[in-house]
Amino acid sequence: MGHKNSNIPVKVFVSYMILASLVASVGWILYTENMDYSKIENKIAFEKNKVLKVSQLFSNVYKTESLARKTIQSNSETDYKEYIQETNSLQKRIGILKKSLSSEYQIKLLDSVMVLLTEKTQNIKHLKAIKSKTSDEASVNEAIEELTQLELSLSKLKLQDFTRDPEKLNSHQRNVLQNYIDYLNQNIPDDPSNTLTKKETDSILAASKRLLSKVKLETEKKKESLSIQESKLLTNELLISDQLRKVLRVIEQEILTASVKNNNEKEKSLKKINQIVTYAAILGLLLTIVFSILIASDFSKTQSYKKQLEIANFKTQNLLKSREQLISTVSHDLKTPLSTIMGYAELLGNSTLTSKQSYFTNNIKNSSDYISRLVQDLLDFSQIEAGKINLEKKSFSLAQTIQEVATNLQSVYSQKNIELLISIDEKLQKPIIGDAFRLKQVLINIIGNAYKFTEEGFIKITVLFDSKSQKAYITIEDSGIGIEKESQNLVFEEFAQANETIEKKYGGTGLGLAISKKIITLLGGDLYLKSSSKKGSCFEIVLAVTFDEQPEIKEKIPASFAPSQLNKTIVVVDDDSDLLQLTTEVLKEFYTVISFSNAEHALQSLTSEPFDMLITDIQMPVTDGFELLKKLQKKKNKSYREQPVIAVTGRTDLAEEIYKKAGFTAILKKPFTPAILLQTIDAIFNKAALPVQENEIKKPKNENELFSLDSLKLFLKEDNEAIKTVLQSFITSTNSNLFMLENSIKTIDYERIKQVSHKMAPMFKQIEATEIAGILNNLESKDYSDAELQAIYLDIKSKIKTLLQDLEKVI
Repeated sequence: MGHKNSNIPVKVFVSYMILASLVASVGWILYTENMDYSKIENKIAFEKNKVLKVSQLFSNVYKTESLARKTIQSNSETDYKEYIQETNSLQKRIGILKKSLSSEYQIKLLDSVMVLLTEKTQNIKHLKAIKSKTSDEASVNEAIEELTQLELSLSKLKLQDFTRDPEKLNSHQRNVLQNYIDYLNQNIPDDPSNTLTKKETDSILAASKRLLSKVKLETEKKKESLSIQESKLLTNELLISDQLRKVLRVIEQEILTASVKNNNEKEKSLKKINQIVTYAAILGLLLTIVFSILIASDFSKTQSYKKQLEIANFKTQNLLKSREQLISTVSHDLKTPLSTIMGYAELLGNSTLTSKQSYFTNNIKNSSDYISRLVQDLLDFSQIEAGKINLEKKSFSLAQTIQEVATNLQSVYSQKNIELLISIDEKLQKPIIGDAFRLKQVLINIIGNAYKFTEEGFIKITVLFDSKSQKAYITIEDSGIGIEKESQNLVFEEFAQANETIEKKYGGTGLGLAISKKIITLLGGDLYLKSSSKKGSCFEIVLAVTFDEQPEIKEKIPASFAPSQLNKTIVVVDDDSDLLQLTTEVLKEFYTVISFSNAEHALQSLTSEPFDMLITDIQMPVTDGFELLKKLQKKKNKSYREQPVIAVTGRTDLAEEIYKKAGFTAILKKPFTPAILLQTIDAIFNKAALPVQENEIKKPKNENELFSLDSLKLFLKEDNEAIKTVLQSFITSTNSNLFMLENSIKTIDYERIKQVSHKMAPMFKQIEATEIAGILNNLESKDYSDAELQAIYLDIKSKIKTLLQDLEKVI
């Protein structure tokens, strides 16, 4: 299943890679096609520009032709200059157009246009010259005209004088009339004012006319010749203009052809791009559909595998929980008989035994110790694995803790010739914040292993403090057997030993170092094997240090406290054996204490035994505190002479006046501290004012804690053995009370439920198990339905089981 799952991301990756390759390929093809398309666009734009330029040339050509005709007709110098200027401009534009052409043929055509323009200019120049010559002929005609006018001024007759329209005469009539006019003109008398004779004048005029007529004749011949030449030039001019237009049209046609070709290429390119995009889209869609089907198929398989994994994980979690519950239950069930076995083994060891019996007894003790350690290690390992281990943050002395653990272990292994060397940095004499209990657990494991695997030599403990990193470095070095190199990486593994002979010779579960490593990690530090050889091993603990700038001031019984009244006897009555033991432990240091767990037994004894004060619990089975006091008051004998009586109660529903009327001297509300108990007793004996007691239930300082042993430690003066004894008794009695509470709820015995709840609550208050104590108080004071009682029982049972498991770790 794992192999198939591992293929899913591979398929997805391959799918995406193929799609990415397709996109990249199409993108590259489109890019190249787009580049070609851009080139074609540029060509088209370039050709359009050339067409525009050719069109402009046509416009210029037509303009030059217009100017040429104007110049020919007017023969004006101004028109000629304008024509030359326009022709030069046209030649410049042709030169610019040549630079943009790539076709040699088109360039040659433009060169021919330049040549034609030059010829045309030359033709215009010739025509202009011809026009100038034609103007000379006009001058001769004007001279003849003037001579004719002169003849008229000399009173010469002419045809017009005899007929209005000489042109209508036929030739004969015209010749006869002209002869007659000539005869008359010859007989006109001379002008007396004229110095020339008539004959002379006629001869001059006739000679001039003949000369001018000859000139005119020659001029007409030249004119005819010039007309022929002009006609040739005009024809040539027309041919040149026509040729020029043809050349330009050829160029224009070629440019248009090229533009059409480019447009065709553009359309083909667009069509090709469209085809590529269409094919790519179709292929991409097909691939997407195929890959989607594959991925969907794999996804459905993945979901199936996921469900199977979830089921497997659920089963695994259940197995782990079952394992944890099994370990906890078995460990708990083992502890009680183990304690009995170890107790009886200890008693047997202290009695008179034969050597064989002593041997058997020692084996029982050793086996019991081994099983006890194994059970504790399993419990610790299980709790750490489940993440249920709770860490305290309290003020303690690191130096004192290390010294205490090392000294205790030295006394255990005193039979070995081992020198203990301890060097602790003076900076670590100040209190620090942390979990002293868990650190002790680690130190016991590491230093204990050092003693266990060292037969003789030394164990050196060095503690240094780095101010810069605020870390303490605890080094434990020994001169023992060391750890084989190939096994060094296994020392922190669960149930692992360096080799098989270790377990056979030295014993052990192989959990100590694994648990220590995990605990130090939880404490924010590190534990590792620094070095190891046949000459010994060296472990180092790196611990982050936070100094307690304001050390916690715990409520303690003042060392200078001493009762003002000596040789006093105090009777204590309480059906809760745990609280009875706590109260007795506090009082027996200063007074003679007689304790009873049953009110009837106390009454029987108090009739004969003298006492100075009675401390009694209020709610007790059969006979409660009020009834006990009434019976004492009735009997009034030598033992009871109205001695002060202190009521100890957890009830909050009764006013103090009720207790006062009943005859109680003072009331102590559960839970109470050793100091308030002693101060109250001393105040009563001295008839002084009673101390004020806080009635609120204490809460653990850390909200994540289920309980706190601070108050218990005050009662027992930090005596670890006494604390363990009380806690073991509390666990046993709580299990018994929980069984009774279950039966009472099953049988719907409301009175019994209230009694059991009342009995259980005080000790939970004393260890500051606030939540459980509150539930018990409610069971005592409130009335619930059957269904509510069942739900409350299941809830409190779960919470008490969890709390008892945590308490077992402390023991």
